[in-house]
Order: sequence, then C-alpha cells, then structure tokens
Amino acid sequence: MLERRPLLIFFTHAVLILGALVMAFPIYVTFVASTHTLEAISKSFPLLPGSHLVENYLKALTVGPQNVGATVATMMVNSFIMAIGITFGKIAISLLAAFAIVYFRFPLRMVFFWMIFITLMLPVEVRILPTYKVAADLGMLNSRAGLIFPLIASATATFLFRQFFMTVPDELCEAHRIDGGSPMQFFFDILLPMSRTSIAALFVILFIYGWNQYLWPLLITSDEKYYTLLIGIKRMLDVGEGQAEWHIIMASTILAMLPPVLVVIFMQKQFVKGMTETEK
Repeated sequence: MLERRPLLIFFTHAVLILGALVMAFPIYVTFVASTHTLEAISKSFPLLPGSHLVENYLKALTVGPQNVGATVATMMVNSFIMAIGITFGKIAISLLAAFAIVYFRFPLRMVFFWMIFITLMLPVEVRILPTYKVAADLGMLNSRAGLIFPLIASATATFLFRQFFMTVPDELCEAHRIDGGSPMQFFFDILLPMSRTSIAALFVILFIYGWNQYLWPLLITSDEKYYTLLIGIKRMLDVGEGQAEWHIIMASTILAMLPPVLVVIFMQKQFVKGMTETEK
C-alpha cells in the first residue's frame, strides 16, 4: 500500500494542474480571438473575451471567409459526412472480414489475414498515389464518395475484431448451429451484441481519425463545395499579401474542435469500457 504524503500529493496535483493549464491556454487564446473584431486583434491581442462572439460565429457559418468560396457550415457538413462514412465503413468491413477469417474455413485463409495485417506496415505516403489513381479512374474526384470509400478499409480494426472473436467460446457457435441458425444469424444475434463495447471504442477512434483527415481531402478535392473544414482553415490562411481574417479563422478552429470533443464526452464510458474489459 502506498504511503499518503501530503507534500507528494500537493506536488503531483500541482504538476497536473500546471500541465492542464499549459494545454488549455492555446484553446483559450483561440476562443478569445474568435470573440473580437479583426481590428482589435491586429492592434493588441486581448486576453479577455469580447462582445462579437455571436457575430463572428454566424458570419463563419453563413458567409465564410472572403478567400474561400464555401461557408464553414458547408465544410463542417462535408467533414461530418466523411468522418461518419469512414467510421461506419471501417467498422462494418472489419467486422465482416474478422468474422470470415475466424469462423469460415477456406483455402489460404491465414494468407489473406496476414496480407491484411501487413498493410499496417505501409505508410500512408506509400499508398496515397496509387489510391488517388484508382479514385481518379473511377471518377470519384470532387465527390463525397471519393472522400469516404478509399479510406474505409482498416487492418487495425480487422485485427482487433479477430482477436475478440477468437475469445468467444466455440460452444456458442455449435449451439446456434444445432438450433438451426445460419452463419449470418449467428453474426447478428450473437457476435454483434457481444462486440458493442469494442465497436463503441473503435467508433470514437475512427471518428476522430476521419474528422482529422487532411492529406487525402487535399488531394481528392479541388471544388470548394467539397472542402472539409481542415482544408478550409488552411485555405483561409493562404492570403498572400492580404490580411487574414483571424477572427473568422479562430471561430472556425473552435468549431472544428467541437464534434470530436462531443463524441469523446458522450461516449467516454463506452470507450473506457471497450478499452479496459479483461476479455478483450
């Protein structure tokens, strides 16, 4: 049992509080800048919130910056559709792939699994140009399908679901087969409910992964109506000799942080449970 020392407890809490303040300060500065006018930010950077919060956020959502031909609301919708599409696509394909690898006996079964697993060792930069060529040949440039479908395969999720399915007792499968159930009924009635905590944990990880995508949307989109929010924020900064609209940029940055934060907050219990259950 650890000894409770008041000095040690004070020191550890002080370090934690200091670390939290250091991490939160840039977010606070961003929020403060999003509540002031461009003139106020340019003259002397304020450290207290201003009175233009609603005005700046409404302008970002409905009008957008001058050098980007899309509103932040449109770019947020594109980012959300991309993140949700990638998340559900990766989970669905990984579940079915893991189910086939574990419960079906077919030639070269493990060879296919290791081929999937080896793709983890390939950096994104190695695969990005061939993937772009395939997407271009299929006519998926400047489309939401092009933002989603090339990224919906996941070797990591397939491996995690395979490892979980291997811990499911074989007696469950045998009992379901004796009762006259089909393989897909076993998948939907038994495996899918048992996998809900793993699915919830992966949902959080994959949603953040999809929302934070930058390189692929940068390559696949040139039409401004398909810009994601991260691409839009980068375009807002490309003003050349002009003046960047920092109040709009900061408001857009705060809006870009909200969906991942909300997903983590609302799914925190399921995420922790999926990551810490002993049978995983």
